[in-house]
Amino acid sequence: MQIRSDSFQHRGPIPAEFAMGAADGFGGNRNPHLAWDGVPEGTRSFALLCIDTDAPTDPSLAGQDAAIPVAHPRGDFVHWAMADIPADVRAIAAGSCSDGIDKRGKADPRGPAGARQGRNDYTGWFAGDADMGGDYLGYDGPYPPPNDLRVHRYFFRVFALDVDALELPATFGAGDVLRAMQGHVLDEAAIYGTYSLNAKAGG
Repeated sequence: MQIRSDSFQHRGPIPAEFAMGAADGFGGNRNPHLAWDGVPEGTRSFALLCIDTDAPTDPSLAGQDAAIPVAHPRGDFVHWAMADIPADVRAIAAGSCSDGIDKRGKADPRGPAGARQGRNDYTGWFAGDADMGGDYLGYDGPYPPPNDLRVHRYFFRVFALDVDALELPATFGAGDVLRAMQGHVLDEAAIYGTYSLNAKAGG
């Protein structure tokens, strides 16, 4: 199975149009175009994840005067978790699931008919924020710390599954999807783009 995007090149920079954060404030926060083919026989649904694998493990460093070094320990930050995408879907149009920022998160994000969208990690990031706190469902794009010297990578992963629907709680996240799909993955394809808000970033 293969996945591609008309919104960015594999391993290339993601335009600010598809990011939550931009150099001058907020970005367009539109979901990028994604398309896949080479789907294996027996596929009954798809799952889609977008994960930043370069998030600082100490979030208190974000936005500080001191730069976050490239060597700082990193972890995952989930930007999108979608399950039960119908088996006949082969593409998601740019801006079809997210087009702009919804403060406090999207209550009912758009997406392919029948698909379910889970929480992303902005739910925890903005917890307690009077203006932004809420449940962030569906896609919300890159917003790496401006003081981070590492260029972040955003992996879009699509999984072909042998079930129509995953057994998931009413409110779920990427971890729930990964656990529920165990033993049901027929194939997987991935692409990643990069993003940074630091002109000095390079690692």
